[in-house]
Amino acid sequence: MSVIDILFRVDEICKKYDKYDIEKQRDLNAYGDDAFAHLYSSLEAEIEAAFHKSEIASMETNRASAVAMNAEVRRTKARLMNEVPKLRKLAVKKQFQMVPQLQPNKLEGGELQHPIRISSSTHQVEILTVIFSNKLKNQDQGLDFISDGLGTLKNLAEDMNEEMDRQVPLVDEIETKADKVTSDMKNTNIRLKKSLNQLRSSRNFCIDIILYFELN
Repeated sequence: MSVIDILFRVDEICKKYDKYDIEKQRDLNAYGDDAFAHLYSSLEAEIEAAFHKSEIASMETNRASAVAMNAEVRRTKARLMNEVPKLRKLAVKKQFQMVPQLQPNKLEGGELQHPIRISSSTHQVEILTVIFSNKLKNQDQGLDFISDGLGTLKNLAEDMNEEMDRQVPLVDEIETKADKVTSDMKNTNIRLKKSLNQLRSSRNFCIDIILYFELN
């Protein structure tokens, strides 16, 4: 087993027992019920892991291992691309959740608890203006966070695509050479089988001649 195989095996074992990692579970629980943050963090971690595997594959001298690693990176890429629409939906949902719901407090009869009269002091209007401005500011900050997150994810996906494009010629060359080696081995096996059959026929012929002279 090569060093690369050992690294992959360790990685698989770590993934299997992630749920027992106290520190990691604490980090995940920090997001609470925020589905967008959970999914974004998960995708970002998978993209970084795929980049790491792609770099290892580019330095791998064993062609079979390089092909296997690149194939795994391609599968990861396909799975991540399928998750992007879900992430966008969660981002839109989060945007709507962050929009301030400015509804006045009402009694059961539908009347306002603290109605604002035109003749009243402008102090209440100023307070509402400040509250509304703060909510808009918080909303803008949240939307900026979502926008930055999507932009980062998009940049990571583009970088991953570029890296995969650079790896495609190498993978194609490796697959072509592997096919040629397989074909050569098949032809060699056919020739070897034919030679063995000829050798057996010659041996049987020699035995027949010896027996003939011995009997005569």
